[in-house]
Amino acid sequence: MERPWLNRYPRGVRPHLTYPQVPAYQLIFESIATYPDRTALIFLNKKTSYRQLGEQIDRFAAALVHRFKLAKGARVGIMLPNCPQNVVATIGAMRAGCIPVQFNPMYTPREIAYQLQDSGCEAFLFLDLLWLKVKEALGLDSPAALNSQGPRRVEAVVTSIKDALPFPKNLLYPLKQKLPQISAAEATPYTALLKEPAESFTPVPVNALADPAVLLYTGGTTGVAKGVMLTHANLNANFRQIKEWLQRPEGEVDTSLIVMPIFHSYGFTASLGLLLSTGGTAILVPRFEPTDVLKLIDKYKPSAFPGVPTLYTALMNHPDVQKYDLKSIQLCVSAAAPCPVELIHRFEGTTGATILEGYGMTECSPVTHSNPITGPRKIGSVGLPYPDTEVRIIDLETGADLPVGQEGEVLIRGPQVMKGYWNKPEETAKVLQDGWLYSGDIGRMDEDGYLYIVDRKKDMIIAGGFNVYPREIDEVLYQHPAVLHACTVGVPDAYRGETVKAFVVKRENAPVTEAELLEFCSKRLAAYKRPRVIEFVPELPINMAGKVLRRVLLEREQSRAPAVTATQAGAAGEQP
Repeated sequence: MERPWLNRYPRGVRPHLTYPQVPAYQLIFESIATYPDRTALIFLNKKTSYRQLGEQIDRFAAALVHRFKLAKGARVGIMLPNCPQNVVATIGAMRAGCIPVQFNPMYTPREIAYQLQDSGCEAFLFLDLLWLKVKEALGLDSPAALNSQGPRRVEAVVTSIKDALPFPKNLLYPLKQKLPQISAAEATPYTALLKEPAESFTPVPVNALADPAVLLYTGGTTGVAKGVMLTHANLNANFRQIKEWLQRPEGEVDTSLIVMPIFHSYGFTASLGLLLSTGGTAILVPRFEPTDVLKLIDKYKPSAFPGVPTLYTALMNHPDVQKYDLKSIQLCVSAAAPCPVELIHRFEGTTGATILEGYGMTECSPVTHSNPITGPRKIGSVGLPYPDTEVRIIDLETGADLPVGQEGEVLIRGPQVMKGYWNKPEETAKVLQDGWLYSGDIGRMDEDGYLYIVDRKKDMIIAGGFNVYPREIDEVLYQHPAVLHACTVGVPDAYRGETVKAFVVKRENAPVTEAELLEFCSKRLAAYKRPRVIEFVPELPINMAGKVLRRVLLEREQSRAPAVTATQAGAAGEQP
């Protein structure tokens, strides 16, 4: 197959790499051995060295093996914000031969119970503030069970933010919030597990190619969440691919602001895992608050800030952004959602950083593409395929390969592509065929191999027989100076099947009417693509990864609005 992207690779980036079949934590422990006294983590001003991190990881791993008697392959649930305990538990579970399963702390009891049951977790580490939800999910205060046989025994482990705070902050926490009372019979304290001796612990051997290193559940934006099995080899490959692509100067290490949640693949691999595997320092941010993030950047001078457009937008719209020194930031990789061109120019002008739009998905560990850090950067494109990553664009109906410039489904093959979905062979077979991952994304490739994502296949609107891609409409709305955020969905229409509706968040003190925005779109979009209705909302629903939940808006709309009638459509002068 043709690989035009190889001709556009930056100087020094190798198209093919070597991938040692070692555990996913191998590179991180090489950092621990090489830089024992370097700061690995900063959390609420407390610093943890690489030596301390390694000791805590092995203590936790020893507790899983010796105290809880977990066998190789046992699943260990983790429901924490970005904090040292999450890092320790995730890598510790891997060292114990177990499979960490990340949970979103915003989950409801029903969602927690579903993931516990689906993954078969035998141990579960959670934040004390989440106890009431966890208690209900475990079936400890209600007849609800995790399966038909009744509640399954799960070794519950509880931690608190204060466990990661320095003295005397740990004594003062929390000042305003009452912590729930949890008995030792209900949950084992995390601090008790760190009393296990680390010196005598020997990591449990794993098969890098076959054994899952982690279960990361898809965000559920297009349906029921599925556990993605990423092997040790998958993660190792993606660490090495990203490192090769970014081409950081020899001997130079990054301090990075880790705002992206660790339970998300982007935060797990491309933000935290990559950084620790190269000996960098991670500033862990448990919750995104624009003022707090600006203060952290000003204080610790991070050189990297991986994120998503919603994070960068929030910082740029902060009323006091000019009061903080943001010039230390050199590199930002933006993913999970399209980054408006206006935002890229504004953020780069304010910070001096370079924003590289990239692309990936949980099923790919997650990164497959990025614009080059040196060489041509095509704004609006998600860049070139990473080393050893192949891409095809196929026709949605026939499955035939499409020529340059034509839009179709994006297929990906490479060493970072998942093993499959946990306990879902039929779902796996739908998306993995002959080594190719069917992404469900609609895209096109230009003559240089740069990929342009048009939209999700499942988000596509079919209006009057025409395919309408919501992202294209969102991009047009973002061009209007009064629009802060926009999200377009297809709503039921008795005449066209579906019609286009846009939800818009206005900038503060920016007067604009629905009629003005509709007129704005009419000059920039074909008739069948134009929104028929625009609703102004105070905010858009987003997940903790910063991705707008288009499905939530669609479900909300379907539950409250009748379909547009043929008479109404005709009165509007609309043609199918």
